[in-house]
Amino acid sequence: MADPKGFMTTTRETPTSRPVDLRLMDWREVYEDFASTKLEKQAGRCMDCGIPFCHQGCPLGNLIPEWNTLVWNEDWRAASERLHATNNFPEFTGTLCPAPCETACVLGINDDAVTIKRVEISIIDRAWAEGWVTPQIPQKLTGKTVAVVGSGPSGLAAAQQLTRAGHDVVVFERADAIGGLLRYGIPAFKMEKHRLDRRLEQMRAEGTKFRRSINVGVDITATQLRSEYDAVILAGGATAWRDLPIPGRELGGIHQAMEFLPPANRVASGELNESPITAAGKDVVVIGGGDTGADCVGTSHRQGARSVTQLEIMPKPPESRSDANPWPTYPMIYRVSSAHEEGGERLYSVNTQEFAADADGNVKALKLVEVRNEGGKFVPVEGTETDLPAQLVLLAMGFVGPQKEGLLDTLGVELDPRGNVARDKTFKTNLGNVFVAGDMGRGQSLIVWAIAEGRSAAAGADAYLTGRDILPRPIAPTDRPLV
Repeated sequence: MADPKGFMTTTRETPTSRPVDLRLMDWREVYEDFASTKLEKQAGRCMDCGIPFCHQGCPLGNLIPEWNTLVWNEDWRAASERLHATNNFPEFTGTLCPAPCETACVLGINDDAVTIKRVEISIIDRAWAEGWVTPQIPQKLTGKTVAVVGSGPSGLAAAQQLTRAGHDVVVFERADAIGGLLRYGIPAFKMEKHRLDRRLEQMRAEGTKFRRSINVGVDITATQLRSEYDAVILAGGATAWRDLPIPGRELGGIHQAMEFLPPANRVASGELNESPITAAGKDVVVIGGGDTGADCVGTSHRQGARSVTQLEIMPKPPESRSDANPWPTYPMIYRVSSAHEEGGERLYSVNTQEFAADADGNVKALKLVEVRNEGGKFVPVEGTETDLPAQLVLLAMGFVGPQKEGLLDTLGVELDPRGNVARDKTFKTNLGNVFVAGDMGRGQSLIVWAIAEGRSAAAGADAYLTGRDILPRPIAPTDRPLV
């Protein structure tokens, strides 16, 4: 145990955010530095529970009580080793994960949970600063080749595990830079791209090869892929977005979130001078109340939007857990992200009925109505119709599964009832040497699940290629978060 009385004597404390007026002038992460002495005290709040439910909350099975104790004892290097024992990329989860481990923290039953996520990112930042993160080059090569399709968190985790196991691994990415949504889907104010770049350099030094601007299924056929590589891991994500087929959808100024965020990220990184889709000077409406919608909100603020409104068809969540949502399940409660702190309005229990056009064929307003849930259906409330001005509408309503056109159709993999790529307990598809990991097999999920799936699929592929059982498998395909 860290500090035996820490949970009683130390209150939860997290870093302060940079002032809104300053952070809207750049794309840097929003939080101020957090002193190591404060962080060590926060780690000391961990009770080292007899049954650490934080393990259950984390799909990776992170050894949270262990590295909390090590940080409390100021043994940061050992803490880094324990952190890396279960997680290839703690800087990704430390910045982007919604921390289901914290909501499962036993201390959270009747007090503020341990700041697990802040301890995690602080450990890995210290490890990079001290030079403790180095390439882990395999001592023996197997002579087996593996193709990983997709360079998001699941693909990168699978690739790193298999490279370290001695295989010759090539990662294919259809974008012109490696990283998947980590590169162009996640704004830099949530995770600066140097965190991704230094991991890619580590992977290159270990032997992983990367091929960008390759659309597998088009530039390389499915037949070529299977014949040229001993195993294939599909990790292309759930990129088929949900649309809103209502009157006026064809108007100009209405875009999917993933049409808006990537060019904005390219501007932030200096790859583009300006985005073809900009919120500057406009009334922006974001349809969808999730993380992607919040990313659109924060990006719109930085582009100089006149106003930003985020719409959600569901009712406003409660401030605290309901009786139907007990600990340690993930709490469906009202949350305020850094993007929401920066301004704008959030409307709940509303539905868009129609997009109204201006004289030039562009959107000028949304026709909204309040709704209530009756038997699982959202029913309009009579007399609540209203118009909401908008010159830019961003659809952030989630994803319905992987893209079928191209690779999946030509490959011939079977799909499950939800439209994702079906797999067995080893993450193998119906095709002998083809495995699947991440959102492509699981459906839209969290980054921590993506990394866990990548590690698990790598274990399945390695066992298939060599007959051995040496790589960890954090989860099974049937695992689901407790929500």
